[in-house]
Amino acid sequence: MELSELRQMSAADLRVKERETREELFRLRLKLRTNQLESRVGYQTARKELARIMTLIGEKNRAEKAADKKAG
Repeated sequence: MELSELRQMSAADLRVKERETREELFRLRLKLRTNQLESRVGYQTARKELARIMTLIGEKNRAEKAADKKAG
């Protein structure tokens, strides 16, 4: 998924996407450890996507806290 698409998602949607990506990573890691995965590219891509999602969740959380402090 493109970074621009991820940026447009809400924090709740990002959390759902995070959960899905973590499950995908689990399946890929299992296949990797049992030598059923032909290429590591999918595993590496999923790890990078998870990192992007987690970064965006952190950004949105910090932005919400800053808005709360500014309003309060």
